[in-house]
Amino acid sequence: MLRVGRAVACMACKNLVSNNMGVRFRMPLQKLHPLSRAIHHRYNASANPQRPPHCSAARHFTSMSRLPMRPPKPPPGHGGWRYQQHRNFWMLRLASRLLKLRYIVLGSAVGGGYTAKKTYEEWKDMLPDMSAYNWVIPDFVWELSDHIDLDKLTKILPELEEIAKLLPELPDFDKIGENFTFLKSILSTGVSVGSEGASGLRLLLEAPGDTPVKAATEAPVTAKPEASDKQFKKSSDKEKVDQLQEELLRTQMKYQRMLERLEKENKDLRKVMLQKDEKGIHQRKIKVCKSLIDMYSEVLDILSDFDSNYNTQDHLPRVVVVGDQSAGKTSVLEMIAQARIFPRGSGEMMTRSPVKVTLSEGPHHVAMFKDSSREFDLGKEEDLAALRHEIELRMRKSVKEGQTVSPETISLSVKGPGIQRMVLVDLPGVISTVTAGMAADTKETIFSISKNYMQNPNAIILCIQDGSVDAERSIVTDLVSQMDPQGKRTIFVLTKVDLAEKNLASPNRIQQIVEGKLFPMKALGYFAVVTGKGSAGESIDSIKDYEEDFFQNSRLLKDGMLKAHQVTTKNLSLAVSDCFWKMVRESVEQQADAFKASRFNLETEWKNNYPRLRELDRNELFEKAKNEILDEVISLSQVTPKHWEAILQKKLWERVSTHVIENIYLPAAQTMNSGTFNTTVDIKLKQWTDKQLPHKALEVAWETLQEEFARFMAEYKGKDQDDIFDKLKEAVKDESIKRHKWNERAMDSLRVIQHNALEDRSITDKPQWDAAIQFMEETLQARLKDTDSVINDMVGPDWKQRWMSWKNRSPEQHTRNETRNELERLLKLHEDHTAYLANDEVTTVRKNLEGRGVEVDPALIKDTWHQLYRRHFLQKALQHCNLCRRGFYYYQRHFVDSELECNDVVLFWRIQRMLLITANTLRQQLTNTEVRRLEKNVKEVLEDFGEDNERKVHLITGRRVQLAEDLKKVREIQEKLEAFIEALHKEK
Repeated sequence: MLRVGRAVACMACKNLVSNNMGVRFRMPLQKLHPLSRAIHHRYNASANPQRPPHCSAARHFTSMSRLPMRPPKPPPGHGGWRYQQHRNFWMLRLASRLLKLRYIVLGSAVGGGYTAKKTYEEWKDMLPDMSAYNWVIPDFVWELSDHIDLDKLTKILPELEEIAKLLPELPDFDKIGENFTFLKSILSTGVSVGSEGASGLRLLLEAPGDTPVKAATEAPVTAKPEASDKQFKKSSDKEKVDQLQEELLRTQMKYQRMLERLEKENKDLRKVMLQKDEKGIHQRKIKVCKSLIDMYSEVLDILSDFDSNYNTQDHLPRVVVVGDQSAGKTSVLEMIAQARIFPRGSGEMMTRSPVKVTLSEGPHHVAMFKDSSREFDLGKEEDLAALRHEIELRMRKSVKEGQTVSPETISLSVKGPGIQRMVLVDLPGVISTVTAGMAADTKETIFSISKNYMQNPNAIILCIQDGSVDAERSIVTDLVSQMDPQGKRTIFVLTKVDLAEKNLASPNRIQQIVEGKLFPMKALGYFAVVTGKGSAGESIDSIKDYEEDFFQNSRLLKDGMLKAHQVTTKNLSLAVSDCFWKMVRESVEQQADAFKASRFNLETEWKNNYPRLRELDRNELFEKAKNEILDEVISLSQVTPKHWEAILQKKLWERVSTHVIENIYLPAAQTMNSGTFNTTVDIKLKQWTDKQLPHKALEVAWETLQEEFARFMAEYKGKDQDDIFDKLKEAVKDESIKRHKWNERAMDSLRVIQHNALEDRSITDKPQWDAAIQFMEETLQARLKDTDSVINDMVGPDWKQRWMSWKNRSPEQHTRNETRNELERLLKLHEDHTAYLANDEVTTVRKNLEGRGVEVDPALIKDTWHQLYRRHFLQKALQHCNLCRRGFYYYQRHFVDSELECNDVVLFWRIQRMLLITANTLRQQLTNTEVRRLEKNVKEVLEDFGEDNERKVHLITGRRVQLAEDLKKVREIQEKLEAFIEALHKEK
């Protein structure tokens, strides 16, 4: 009788638990919740005699467990020494206590009330908070009161008298009767009857679907052996299994629909709450405080640019999305981000560089790049198209010329209601063959990028496998197996399951894949997803609907090949997010300690090598150099006008003196009279002024400005300047000079000024005449010296140098020396010879040399003659210059009644005056305009250099700079990690 009673009382529980939990095996009663076990069998002590009766889970949190133990009273009849001592004064003691009774009663009431309240509060605090586990119970459980008729279930149960007639020989029928009456009372009321155990039974009874209820209602009826045997014979085992699977599938789908509906409502409510928080009293706090995932993403961005020699590697977790090309990994990431944010392509490589996507929750569905302030509204199709175009442009820009993929990371953040918080990195798809148009090393580069991300021991590998192709063609599974042999951080995702089910002859192959039996690769979990029908215009909502409809009607779930938690991208994103944050909590403090040690090493190196220098990073050094350069440019305005004019006049004459002597003075000096001389000079000066002179003058002025700028920079360098700025200053100077363009109007005005200066022939006083004589003499002497040097180089050392310095002439020098001697004899015979030799004279000289056994070329004769005649002319011009020192008187009389003609002195005076006026004009142009324009150019160049990080890295280099950069980054990483850890602990 006892066994039958147990069967009646427990069969309903077992059936209800089995169907409610969606499992295919029977759950033993011992694994039920302790509360439920205590309610169903609180009077049953015969099941396990050795075990003490089971108590409720609330037993350990009662107020009695907190009360202090009272000392045991002495046995009756045994008085203590205190009793013996005061036995003669008991009347007095009784009277005194009675007098204080009212105080005792009042104090006990107050103290007892306070103690009871305190004990009650402590008891409440000790109870565990079970609200965090409400998600374990499906949402439709709370709606089952509308689907289960408890009164009908109560009527189906047999009466106690019927059970007594069927089983009259039960020994403990009274206890069984109490239990059965208790069960019927609970079913009839549907609420608790004064104990927490009734709520546990209610939880077990409120299960989804109709199958558990039927099992519970049919459980008492199964007490009749004849009825149960007939029912068992009518249905076969196969039909039962099919029926149970269909019921299970319907229950799961019903749960899924309810869950999605509630999630949608929750998503809308959270959006409204976040919007209110932004507009309400928490607006300032939300703006100041960053979200946890944003703080973590900033740390990853800094680490992506960090490179140190102290072996502090980046081991912070992130989700690395890898897969074969066109396997659907980008589509999976878009489903997780809930937006079509990546460029689309049909079979071609679209992901050309790693894309780091930081997912977080927010009131609006927006996306933003790390280095941009523009927000893309993902709810608008035009913003989505602009975002995809921007990502494609950034990818192509990051790829260097001649390459197909790039290791540079593009950082993007996506926020929206209901998005799971995590950091994912989408990598280029793994390829097996390099096709036309790709670089030869594309395959190796993709493998290198993938390994670089996957070798992080805390990286979560999201391995994407295309389910529509043969599994044997996959490359990524072998790569993932190499990087994570034990599968401790790998999640396998099978995409395009709809095509796989349609194309595969044996769907069991999909089951083998998701169970990890087909690949040698191991993984934490296996998921099967559908990411659309392959159309680029599909929206995320339509893809979700299609995915849900497919799995609802798929044989994979009906036949039990896939479990409900293994399908849909929703379950995948939840699992990946949980795994991501678990890995973050386990590893972030270890990474913070590693960077703390690295910081100590770097600070120690700085103290030992640069004890008296501040830790200035590259940007701070650039700002310091920028201020120094601007100070040097301002110093140009302090140059005196006299210094400017002297430098300009000297440099301009050095630039034009050759043209004046060779093309103006020498041709004019060959004329026979002063009128022809002046005419020739005027014509050639006019041509020179119109074509060359203004341009040459501006070139001289610009070069002078550059040299003065460089001189000031060099002088400033001596004032304890840091050598680390030399390359930067040189680059700024060159770039500023390259960008500087002289005012074009200045050339036209300068041409007029120079032309007017050269037309003036009136020397007003004797000092000007003497200055012109001195200028002419210095010029001629310098030219004569240069000509003598050229002739000496042509003919070689003379007899004194050959004896004293042991030098010999070369055969060419010997030939030129013989030619010089022959031409000098010709000049002695004809001192007034013209500047050019006639052909017969060249022939005569050549024959004379051949007579002495010297073979000479006519071109060599003419070249030697040019230098000899030049020296001859300059010597005569110097003699004439000495004669003209006293010729100012004759000049004033226009050389009337005088054989002396000093027109060459007037020419040099005109040239000298033109130089003075030109230098003065250029000086004004420099000080008033060009110095300011140069300063403006320098500022623009410095601003451009400040925005170009690559140029700054190239121009400001050295171990000191790199050490300061590493120190800055390590400190920043450590501070952000500590702030993130603090926020992480607060969130816990």
